[in-house]
Amino acid sequence: MDPKDLEDHRDDDLHRRLSLGDRPAFEELYRRYAPAAFGLAYRVTGQDALAQDVVHDSFLALWKAPEAFDPARGSFRTFFLSLVHHRAVDTVRREERLRRRSVRMNLGPAEDEDVAEDVVEQAWLQDRRARVAAALGCLPPEQRQVLELAYFGGYTQARIAESLGVPLGTVKTRTMAALRKLQRMLTEKDE
Repeated sequence: MDPKDLEDHRDDDLHRRLSLGDRPAFEELYRRYAPAAFGLAYRVTGQDALAQDVVHDSFLALWKAPEAFDPARGSFRTFFLSLVHHRAVDTVRREERLRRRSVRMNLGPAEDEDVAEDVVEQAWLQDRRARVAAALGCLPPEQRQVLELAYFGGYTQARIAESLGVPLGTVKTRTMAALRKLQRMLTEKDE
């Protein structure tokens, strides 16, 4: 049996036991996936404390509703890391909303605040958004479509495959190819 299949089988067994309230099974899943979950959450949030919160919330959600995982739809690893990714994105969005609300509540710049920094940051963000949008427009339509569904639609790769009627492996291949092209295009423009 393939090592990946063994891992998936082990995860399925742990999940089955977790569904029955088996705390040691939960602890084993935590040991197996906490490092990868934290790495993913940190890449999305960019902050240690936020990443820790995301991982904690994700494992808590798993403990409270283990039935959310459906083995027929994919591997446990894919399910759980997708859960972490979505929670991390939601956390970033929430933090951004809070930051904007805080900025709106401040009627004017503080005495020691440099208004020029905000202007430069906004200009940089606007330029960056325009370059990302232009780079997205240069991708082949099928690659652009999977990125838009994943990052703007919040779809999992399994859901994208289902909605497009293509194999999951095709979605993964298109996603990786698109991300590599975007990175290359944006890096070239930065240089």
